[in-house]
Parts: sequence; C-alpha cells; structure tokens
Amino acid sequence: MNGAAAMTPEARTELAQEIEDAVRATPGVRNVYRSGSLVSNLLRAGAVALGVGDDSRPIISVVAGEEGVAVEASVGVDVTASAAVVLLAAYEAVDAVLRAAGLHRESITLTVVYVQSRDAA
Repeated sequence: MNGAAAMTPEARTELAQEIEDAVRATPGVRNVYRSGSLVSNLLRAGAVALGVGDDSRPIISVVAGEEGVAVEASVGVDVTASAAVVLLAAYEAVDAVLRAAGLHRESITLTVVYVQSRDAA
C-alpha cells in the first residue's frame, strides 16, 4: 500500500485544492468546474439553495484507494487553445502534484466541459 488509502478527509481536501490550483495555473485553462453529471450538480445546487446541502467539498474529485489516488476534474478551455495540448499539460500538472506528495497515481480523468472565449466567464 502506498499510503493513499490512509488519507484523512482533511488531507484529501488539501490535496484537491493543490490539484485545483495546479490545473487553474495550466496555460489554456479558463476555469475549473465541479465534476459530476448535470443532474447531480443541479441537485447539489438546489440543496444548497434550500439550505440543506453543503457546497464546501472541493471542485476536484480526489479518491484515495489501495491502488493509489484517482483524480477527476472538468475544465473550461480557452477557445484559442488546443484542447488536447491543454489536457496533456493539465494531466502533467496533476501528476506532478501527486508525485510531490509521494502518492501513486491510480487514474487522472480530465474532461473538457466548455470551450470559452476570452469574453466569457
């Protein structure tokens, strides 16, 4: 075991924030969005609006298991950038954060959910 499965919720939240910062700093990334389906995000937003939900969990999904850490993120890419190039750079940034933390990468799933012009957002 590589220690990932023993991560505390606080450590996962801190790691998720570090990963979010690295993804946001990636050239061509315009924004980072909460991962999940449209329905799950709408339900979460509705619950928060009604005061019965908690929107404090990180935008980046970090799941620690026996095989390592699985990361999932959804990004908005600048319309002038190549989505493939941006995703590769973001992937490498996430992998670098995991390596710096001494964690094994189980998987990194990055999805382009929106291509934004400079005037958007």
